Amino acid sequence: MRALHALLAIMLALPLSVVAQPCANPRQMDGFKTCANVEKAFAEGALVHYAPDTETAMAAYLTEFRKAFPQISTTYLRLQTGALYARLSAERQGRTYVPDTLILTEIGFALDFQKRGGFQLYHSPEMAFYQPHQKSTPEGYFTWDNQIIAGIAYNPNVVSAEDAPKSWKDMANPRWANVINFKLSTSGLQHMVWYMLRGLYGPEYWTKIAELKPRGFDSYVQQYDRTISGQDHVISTAQYSGYLIAKAKGAPIVFVIPPEGLGVAPGVLGVVDRAPHPEAASLFVDWYLSQPGQTIMTRTTQNYSARADVPPPPGGQALNDFKLMIPEDWEAFLKTHGQFVREWDRMTGIR
Repeated sequence: MRALHALLAIMLALPLSVVAQPCANPRQMDGFKTCANVEKAFAEGALVHYAPDTETAMAAYLTEFRKAFPQISTTYLRLQTGALYARLSAERQGRTYVPDTLILTEIGFALDFQKRGGFQLYHSPEMAFYQPHQKSTPEGYFTWDNQIIAGIAYNPNVVSAEDAPKSWKDMANPRWANVINFKLSTSGLQHMVWYMLRGLYGPEYWTKIAELKPRGFDSYVQQYDRTISGQDHVISTAQYSGYLIAKAKGAPIVFVIPPEGLGVAPGVLGVVDRAPHPEAASLFVDWYLSQPGQTIMTRTTQNYSARADVPPPPGGQALNDFKLMIPEDWEAFLKTHGQFVREWDRMTGIR
C-alpha cells in the first residue's frame, strides 16, 4: 500500500481550486446512476472518444453504449498513449476542441493533463465504487477505468517448453537475439516494466537486452502477430489481454507469469474540458465506470476492472492470483520518464 499512498501524495500536491461533489439526486438508469442531464445528452446526439484501446475493442464497447443510448452517435480516435497525448496537446494549443472523453494509460500524462486544466471536473456517482488511489485528487477529474497487466509470451512452435523463458531475468539470454520484441517508449506499461526490472537487476540488465537488438512496436497486436507467425519468438511486456484474445482464437502462444511479478499500469478515464458534447460525455463516463459498463470493458478489451464487483476478463484468472510489480515510490518513477525514453529509443533503434 505504500506505493498507492505515494501516488495519492503526488495527487494531493495538485491545486485544489475546486472540490468535486456528486449531484444531490443522481438519476437511476439501467444498472447505474448518472448526474448528467440525459435529455441534453440526447439533444447533443454525439460523443467523440479518444483512447489507446484497439479499434476492435473501442468499436465493440461503443456499440454497447449506443445500444443503451441509440440517441447518441459515437466516433473515436485510436492512437498509442504517447502519440495520442501529443495529438491532443497540439489540438488544444491550436484551440481546437474535438474529444468529449479521454482514456490515457500513462499516469504521468494524466497528471500533466489535469494540471493543465485538460480534464473537466465531473463527479460521477459511480466513483463511490472505486478506491481513493484509483481516483484523481480532487475526485472528479479522472478515474481508473482498467488495469493492464503484462508478462512474457512465446510461440511453442519455435520455442520448446524447456528452452522457454521462466522469468524476466531469462529474457536477457543471448538465445533471444533478433527474435524478441517489446513495446515502444510511448507505452506507460513499458516504462513501468523498465523501471521495476532496473531496480531489481540494475541498469546492466537493460544493457544486455540492448545487445539482443530488440524490436519495439506500437501495440500488442503487432507484438502478438509477429510472434504467432514465427517472425519473433518471444514477447517481453506481453499484455495478458493480448494473450487471452490470441488463446481464444487457438493461436500458438504460451503466457509466462514471471516469479518477479507482472507489470501493471492503470488506464484512466475522464471528461475533457471544453468537450463539444459535455452531457453525453458525462453520461458515457457514468456508464463506462458502472458495473455493467466495466463488465463490457473486460469483455471487449480483456483488461481488468478496478471495481471489486466486476469479474475478470473471459478466460482470465482472478487478479488476486497474480503478484504485481508496483513502484514503492511513484514520484521517483515519474521522474525517470525522460531517461527511460532516451534509453529505450536508442535500444529499439529509433534514435
